[in-house]
Amino acid sequence: MAKLFWVEDQSHWIDRFSAVLKQADLDGEPNHLEVYKFPEAAKQRIAVMTDQHKPDLALLDAHMNGSDQAGFSVSRALLKKWPDLPILYLSEHSGTEIEEQAITQNDAQDFIAKHQRNIEAVLCWRIKAALKKRQAQQLGEQAGLRSGSLEIHTDSWEVFWKGVKLMNPHNPKRPLAPTPRKILRFLVERSPRPLSTEQIADLLEADLERFSYANYRQHIKTLRSAFDAAEGHSGEFSELCQQGRGIVTFGDAHAYFWKSDS
Repeated sequence: MAKLFWVEDQSHWIDRFSAVLKQADLDGEPNHLEVYKFPEAAKQRIAVMTDQHKPDLALLDAHMNGSDQAGFSVSRALLKKWPDLPILYLSEHSGTEIEEQAITQNDAQDFIAKHQRNIEAVLCWRIKAALKKRQAQQLGEQAGLRSGSLEIHTDSWEVFWKGVKLMNPHNPKRPLAPTPRKILRFLVERSPRPLSTEQIADLLEADLERFSYANYRQHIKTLRSAFDAAEGHSGEFSELCQQGRGIVTFGDAHAYFWKSDS
């Protein structure tokens, strides 16, 4: 049973697509559809949902109740709780800055125009494709996150670089601290998109007034030092970063991103 979380503020679209979404053959069983007309109500529901109620996919309108940011606010609430959740937009604003922002800044997997020929069929196969992609990712994650020479064990979140476990660069007998490991995980999961200070603080559930770019930069420095230590302080990882791979600085936007070495 595919669990779909849908936020749409216009009743005529809900009436048009509800039966289609419930009856679509996504995994061979009837689907469970949870619909909200108001972004705030959706976010209140997300706040109390447990992993038992985690949806398989979220379908969002972007522009709702006069706000271009309404759908994005729901997306942020969902991804804060479940960073791997597929987010699709079903919108009347295809080909606009709203679509660009959804794809480039809000981790949307797809942006579907409502006004197109055969939209019901298009919507169903796009959702099915997103679910299939997520299933493949989950199968890969059972063995851990991998990116080139980097491996993160998803059971313990231990980090290995070229087969060597990353340790605290200031005390090689101690493991790498949890916060740098979490940041590295987020960077790898969101690769190749950059993550700003605000986005990292949100993912860490940190107080933005206390978690500054200086904090973020210090954790990145710790990570880079740990990678260098794993290579015997040869400086190869630092050079890799300067070449635009590994942990890379993103312009002047107070952000970083991960790019594989292969």
